[in-house]
Amino acid sequence: MKALDELTFDNRFARLGDAFSTHVLPEPIDAPRLVVASPAAMALLDLDPAVAQSPVFAELFGGHKLWAEAEPRAMVYSGHQFGSYNPQLGDGRGLLLGEVYNQAGEHWDLHLKGAGQTPYSRMGDGRAVLRSSIREFLASEALHALGIPSSRALCVIGSDTPVWREKQERAAMVLRLAPSHVRFGHFEYFYYTQRPEQQKALGEHVLAMHFPECLEQPEPYLAMFREIVERNAELIAKWQAYGFCHGVMNTDNMSILGITFDFGPFAFLDDFDAHFICNHSDDQGRYSFSNQVPIGQWNLSALAQALTPFISVEALRETLGLYLPLYQAHYLDLMRRRLGFITGEEGDQALVEQLLQLMQNSGVDYSLFFRRLGDEPAETAVARLRDDFVDLQGFDAWAQRYCARVALEHDGDEPQRRTRMHAVNPLYILRNYLAQKAIDAAERGDYAEVRRLHQVLSNPFEQQPGMDSYAERPPEWGKHLEISCSS
Repeated sequence: MKALDELTFDNRFARLGDAFSTHVLPEPIDAPRLVVASPAAMALLDLDPAVAQSPVFAELFGGHKLWAEAEPRAMVYSGHQFGSYNPQLGDGRGLLLGEVYNQAGEHWDLHLKGAGQTPYSRMGDGRAVLRSSIREFLASEALHALGIPSSRALCVIGSDTPVWREKQERAAMVLRLAPSHVRFGHFEYFYYTQRPEQQKALGEHVLAMHFPECLEQPEPYLAMFREIVERNAELIAKWQAYGFCHGVMNTDNMSILGITFDFGPFAFLDDFDAHFICNHSDDQGRYSFSNQVPIGQWNLSALAQALTPFISVEALRETLGLYLPLYQAHYLDLMRRRLGFITGEEGDQALVEQLLQLMQNSGVDYSLFFRRLGDEPAETAVARLRDDFVDLQGFDAWAQRYCARVALEHDGDEPQRRTRMHAVNPLYILRNYLAQKAIDAAERGDYAEVRRLHQVLSNPFEQQPGMDSYAERPPEWGKHLEISCSS
C-alpha cells in the first residue's frame, strides 16, 4: 500500500492544452476535516486506508495542499440541459486535479468537487455544500456495491466555510474518481463551436485512452460510438431494474464510459411508481423514472449529431437502433434474475409488466418485495406478500403464473434459489430518508451515521447483524422528501 506522497501522476487530459481546460488552483476551505472516506475507493489508488486519518489527507482534499505533479484543470464542455442547448458549461465548481495510475496500470481521474470558482462558474460561488457532498459520496459507493457502473468517491471533507443556498450552509469537498470525466457535452462543445481540429484531437484522445480496441476496427469512431451505445443501454437497464432515478440526465451529465455520473437530486424508488420525479426542479417530468429509457436514447442522438464529422448519418442511425433492443435484453435478463429464474421463457416480459402494474396500483415497496420473494419458497412467499396488494384477485392470478413459472425450472433446491435471489436483490438501499438522517447528524458535527450508512451500503446483499433498521420501509415523511439541484 502507498502513502499519499507516493502516488504516480500521468496527466493525459491536461496535455491536450488550453483549448480543452483551464489551469485553476483549488480555493481552500476553512478548518478542513474528514467526514467519511471509502477504503474500497482508496484501494483503487493503492492507498493505505489509515492515511485518511492523517491531517495532510484533509488538507490535500480540502484545497490546502497539492502534489507537485498535480495539474489542476477546469474542463470546458457544453450540453443539452432539459432539452435546450447551452453553448458553454464546464467545471463550474470542480477541478480535475490530475490522473493517477495504480500498480495494476489503471488510470484514475482525481476530480475535486466544490473546489471554488473557475472561468465556468457562471455567477456561482464554485462551492459544494455538505449535504450534497455526502449524498454524492454515498450514491457513488452504493451504486458500485450494487454492481451498477458509477464514478467512485474517495472522501468527503467538511469545513467551517459558510455558503449561501436557500439558507446558510457549510462548504465541503468530495473527491471523485473515474477513468475519465469526458462527457457527451465535450464532443458537443467542439462540434457546435466549429472547431474541427480540437474535436478530432478530443476524439483521438478518447479512442486511444479509453477505447483502444476500437482503433483496430475499420471505422474506429463508429466502433467507439457503438460501444458507448451498448454501455449506456446496459447502464440504464440496471438503473431501471434497481429503481434508481438519476434526476438530471442532461448531456453534460452523461459519461462517454457509460457510468453513472454527476449526482444531483437522485433517488431510489421506495413505493414503486413508474412516473416518479425525484428532482424538485423538474416541473415537466422530463427526467421521471419511466422517461430515463427514452432520454438515454435522446442523449445518444445528441452525441451522434456531434460525431457526424467522423461517422456517416446512416451508420449513426443504424447504431442508435441497437439501443432499445439492447436495453430490453439487459433489463429482462436482470428482472428474470431478480425473480429467481435461471432460464428465459417467452412469457417472462409479460410477467414482469403485470407485476409492476400491480405494484404501481398498490404502492408496494419496490426493493423489499423482491428481497422477500426470495426469503421463502415461492408459494409461501407470495402468500405472505399478498396483503401488500390492493387488487387481491389480480395478485392471485399473477402469483399463480409466477409459481408455475418457478416450477418450470425443475430446480427443487430451495436454499440455492434463495442464495441466487439474495445475490441480486439488495436488503439495503440508499433511501432518501436514510441519507437525510445521516446529513442532519453531520451538519451537527456528528459523522458517525454517515460512516455507518456507508458501511451498510457497501455490502447491500448480505444481512448485517444489528442493522435491521436500515432494511425497513421508510416512514411516510421519508417518502416525500423534495430534493433539488442546489449544491
